[in-house]
Amino acid sequence: MANSYLSHTTSTPTNSDKATLSFWLKRSLLSSGRGVFAEDTNGTNKFAFILGSNDTISIFQETAGTVDINLVTNRKFRDTSAWYHIVVAYDSSQGSASDRVKLYVNGSQETSFSTSTYPSSNVDFRFNKSGIAQEIGRYEGGNYFDGYLTHVSFVDGQALAPTVFGQTDSTSGIWKFKSPSGVTWGTNGFHLKFESSGNLGLDSSGNSNTFTVNGNGRQALDTPSNVYATANPLHFNATIPSAGTLSNGNLTFTSSQGGSAYPAMYSTMAVSQGKWYAEFKVTTSNSAIIGIGSGIPSGGFFGGGVYDYAYYYDGTFYNNGGNTGSQSSYTDGDIISVAMDLDNNKVYVAKNNTWQHSGNPSASSGGYTITAPSSTNTGVYHIAYGDSGGGTPTIQGNFGNGYFGTTAISSAGSNGNGSLFEYDVPSGYYALNTKNINTYG
Repeated sequence: MANSYLSHTTSTPTNSDKATLSFWLKRSLLSSGRGVFAEDTNGTNKFAFILGSNDTISIFQETAGTVDINLVTNRKFRDTSAWYHIVVAYDSSQGSASDRVKLYVNGSQETSFSTSTYPSSNVDFRFNKSGIAQEIGRYEGGNYFDGYLTHVSFVDGQALAPTVFGQTDSTSGIWKFKSPSGVTWGTNGFHLKFESSGNLGLDSSGNSNTFTVNGNGRQALDTPSNVYATANPLHFNATIPSAGTLSNGNLTFTSSQGGSAYPAMYSTMAVSQGKWYAEFKVTTSNSAIIGIGSGIPSGGFFGGGVYDYAYYYDGTFYNNGGNTGSQSSYTDGDIISVAMDLDNNKVYVAKNNTWQHSGNPSASSGGYTITAPSSTNTGVYHIAYGDSGGGTPTIQGNFGNGYFGTTAISSAGSNGNGSLFEYDVPSGYYALNTKNINTYG
């Protein structure tokens, strides 16, 4: 979130020369330097773990004006649809300088750096200095992280391997979450699971090193074990990446074009079968458009292309690139539901839980017919939302996490299958997430 971070002041460490930082991270904002962890005592004494403006990882530490650590990866981290598991293992007692700081991503050690300054022998790790404020989610008083974090663990006094916190799935070969057990956390150690929506900074290590929550950060259902769809920042219409902005974990879209371009946001997950549901709240409705698309708009704006099916704010419905008449218009504060039935080639849209065009998705009646897959149509669709030109709409997506922007849904509907939506989910429909796709897609 744009102003969210957690903070906690440390005590005298078990061992200031050895520590492990482990966390799971899902990116949202790209190409902008953002802080994930920091200690900012002053301008010449600080530590930061940063996602750089060129999408690399940077680990930096300075003590009394001397740079102790400056590691910048050659590898870039631009995937906004999946979780990364990151481990920083620090042990300045090691004889070899390159062994004093080790960076692991998804279980594999990063060894290729464009800059590689390692600490001298027995240099203290500033993120574990006595009496300093550890911060999660920003650095230097700003540069806020926009994305998702879970299972943030810090071990005071040991440099541990990533296998303590993750493991390779024996079937898929994918690195997956593993609950740390038997860990000696040390005095300043903590484990933030973010399981309590009312106390996101709760420490589960047993140390009671609970963090103070600052700003408007929110709990999400999106986890490494069940990844939810968001809007894809790499999938702007017509190569116009400056046509709008995404915020709140890549769920809120704000257009900045006012008619000079037609940006569209497509879900990070695309499907070719099954029944899928999502909701969108329009807070500035002018020129908003919401529906489903192939992800390859060809008509100048989402809704105008072949294999687009989209509900425009004035009630116009674009069906396969053509205008098929009007439904109820919608305005600021209205919630638009999308039900996509790829088993029966149908799509349904609702305004404030009233289905349009005689639609009844539970009964597979009414609604709009989708062109069946063919040699020219793969039948793969995203749920999408955007700007059809002429305005600067703001649209808040809910793919099942239960929030519009930073505001929780007013009352959860039924049939969500573990996901949280404002309205009752039509029978047989599911949120776009990895577990549901694996089971129903």
